[in-house]
Amino acid sequence: MRRLNVSLGERSYPILIGPGLLAQAELLLTHLPARRAVIISNRTVAPLYLETLAAPLRAAGVKLAQIVLPDGEQYKSWETLNLIFDGLLCEHCDRSTTLIALGGGVIGDLVGFAAATYQRGVPFIQVPTSLLAQVDSSVGGKTGINHPRGKNMIGAFWQPRLVLAATDTLKTLPPRELAAGLAEVIKYGLIRDLPFLEWLEDNMESLCAGDDAALAYAIERSCRNKAEVVAEDEHETAREGGRALLNLGHTFGHAIETGMGYGAWLHGEAVAAGMVMAAELSRRLGWLADADVSRVRRLLLRAGLPVQGAVLGAQRYLELMGHDKKVIDGRLRLVLLRRLGEGVTWADAAPAEIVAAIETCCHD
Repeated sequence: MRRLNVSLGERSYPILIGPGLLAQAELLLTHLPARRAVIISNRTVAPLYLETLAAPLRAAGVKLAQIVLPDGEQYKSWETLNLIFDGLLCEHCDRSTTLIALGGGVIGDLVGFAAATYQRGVPFIQVPTSLLAQVDSSVGGKTGINHPRGKNMIGAFWQPRLVLAATDTLKTLPPRELAAGLAEVIKYGLIRDLPFLEWLEDNMESLCAGDDAALAYAIERSCRNKAEVVAEDEHETAREGGRALLNLGHTFGHAIETGMGYGAWLHGEAVAAGMVMAAELSRRLGWLADADVSRVRRLLLRAGLPVQGAVLGAQRYLELMGHDKKVIDGRLRLVLLRRLGEGVTWADAAPAEIVAAIETCCHD
């Protein structure tokens, strides 16, 4: 088992990474303020792993309830959030009840937001079962739901008590979902960890094949990168750089997800296409060479990810990107690449250059 720590003073918490962790109730018990918890999962993950997690907790004397939600990005909504609240109220859950999120990024975001708001805040634990959730969304305390006009526009910062990343859950992950998670892994190399980017170029085939050692290393390295960034800028308030750098490709990618309808593209797929647009815009600003953009595209293609965006039309992209959370004082801050391994937030890109980058990467 590998152990990392997210250093946030009294709200610090561990990230545990390794196989077989779901059945080790003792790893969770020290993070439960009372012997009462609710496991919240979805209809895909629950049949696979809910009982594996629940049985040893029950045996340890934890009073458990469960809530099983529909699966899919389109259910990251107020309506699904209310299903969680309905279940918690029916079970007479109080402020000492811990919510346990068992699933991918959608479940983690929903449960985290429910924990932040139910009775004005209850503890929760992240048990991510997808690669994307294990390397990104389960760490850092961002929670929320989507709105028809924009992704992740409603939510709260609410840190978990523990992140338990059981790597054996990746064995049942469909190849498309595994690839989507690799987009977030590649992101860390592009924005702040060039040696990791080079390692990914040397080991991409092993990762795609589900090699245990390669995946464990990639998850740990990704979580370490994110934990360092979150510790420095928890609430994404830095005017330059900071936590916003973790959104490389996301402003373009969220436009794809919203414009195409939630669930049509997986989050990691949209981010991959968005990272290519960001790289292309960085090239147009004179920061990246043609060879650098080609290098980004090749690595994403080897990971099984799209490198061309949805054909929405440049103006539709701009409209959707205008709802992005990184719009400050009416100016859109994009995350771009000063060079491979060094991300930068930039609000001075000319609209014509942004349009040109989008059109270059989104042709029929």
